[in-house]
Amino acid sequence: MSDEERRPNKTQVLNASRRTLLTVGAAAAALSGLGLRGASAHGITPNILASSNSERRMLGGLEVSAIGLGVQNVARTFHTTIPDRREMHNIIRSAFDQGVTFFDCAEVYGPHECERILGEAIRDFRDDVQITTKFGFNVELETGALGPGLISRPDHIRRAVEGSLQRLGTDRVELLYQHRVDPTVPIEDVAGAIQLLMDEGKVLHWGLSEMGLDTLRRAHAALPVSAVQNEYSILWRGPEQGALELCEELGIGFVPFSPLGYGFLTGAIDMATSFAPGDFRAGTSRMDPENREANMALVNLVGTWAERKDTSRARIALAWLMAQGPSIVPIPGTTQMPHLFDNIGATSVQFSPAELEELNTEIAAIEVQGGRMPPVVQEWSNVEAPLPG
Repeated sequence: MSDEERRPNKTQVLNASRRTLLTVGAAAAALSGLGLRGASAHGITPNILASSNSERRMLGGLEVSAIGLGVQNVARTFHTTIPDRREMHNIIRSAFDQGVTFFDCAEVYGPHECERILGEAIRDFRDDVQITTKFGFNVELETGALGPGLISRPDHIRRAVEGSLQRLGTDRVELLYQHRVDPTVPIEDVAGAIQLLMDEGKVLHWGLSEMGLDTLRRAHAALPVSAVQNEYSILWRGPEQGALELCEELGIGFVPFSPLGYGFLTGAIDMATSFAPGDFRAGTSRMDPENREANMALVNLVGTWAERKDTSRARIALAWLMAQGPSIVPIPGTTQMPHLFDNIGATSVQFSPAELEELNTEIAAIEVQGGRMPPVVQEWSNVEAPLPG
C-alpha cells in the first residue's frame, strides 16, 4: 500500500476528531468512578489525558506507545462474563484516542474471537497502530477448539498466521510471538517459518513468550528477536532472574503481561474475594487464603506509595515497571473504561532515583507466597526447544 493510500481521507479525520472530543470529554467522568477523589486531585485534566501516553519506546526495531493494551478479556473476562462487544470496541478506540498504539492479542484468546473484536475496533486507524498476535497453543485452525499441548510446526505456523490476519482484517502484524515453546520443534525451524512470513510482508517483527533463556539466545541468532513477553509485576519478579539481563544484552524489548498481578495490585482483590468457577486466578496458589493474606503486604505497600505520590495503585505498579528499563512496555488489559484511563495515566508518574531505590528495597523485602500459575500452565514456562537434527 502506498503512502497516498494509507493517508486518511477527510471523513476519517473528522471521525477521529469527533472520537477524541467524546473520549476526552468522558475522561473526568470515567476517572471519578475510581474513588480517587476526582481527576483534579491528581493533577489530571482532560487536556493532559489526551496526550498522557505520548511517550514512545522501542522493542528492538519496533516503536510503540509506552503502555499498550492487552485484549485477552474482551470476549470473556476472568470473572467468566461476556462483555458487551460495542463497549469493547469503544474501549479499544478510546485507548487509541489517548495515545495507545500497541495492541496485544493471540489466536488462543477467545479462542479467535478477541482477534475479531480487535480487528473490528481498529479498522478506521489500522495503519496508525501496532498489532501483536501469537501462535503456539493447540487451537483448531477452523473452529477455534482448544486441544491439549502445543504446536509450532512450520506448516502450522503459516496456517495459524493466515487465520489471524483474516480475523484481524489486516495484511500484516507488526509483532508475532511464539506463545509458548514447543518442546518438539527446534527454535531454528520456528525462526525459519517466521522468516518466510517476513519475506512476504505478513510479519514485521517477532518475539517469544515464557521461553527458556538458551532458546532465546538461539532464536535471536537465527532471526533477530524484537521482544519477549513474560509475566512481570511487583507480584511476580521472575524475569529479574536472567531474562531482563539477557534482553538488555541482546537489544530485545520486554513486554510484561499481567503487570497488575491479575488485578491483585490494584486492591480489587481482598481476603473476602471469591472467584467464579473457571476464573484462572482461582487455580493459582498465591490466591489461596493463607498465601493471599501474606501477599496483601504488597498491596498495602503499593497503596502507601499511591498515597505518597497522590495517585492510584495501578499507576504505581505500572510506573514501577516502566522505571525498570527504557524498553519495558507493560500491556494492562481491561474491560472497564475508568480502569483504561487510570492505566494510561501511569506515564505521568515518575520516581526519583532515591525513590526508586527505596521502593525496590521495600518490594524485595516481601517474599511472595504461592505459585503464579496452575501447574498445568506453569509447565509450559522456561521450556528449552530441542536442538536441530
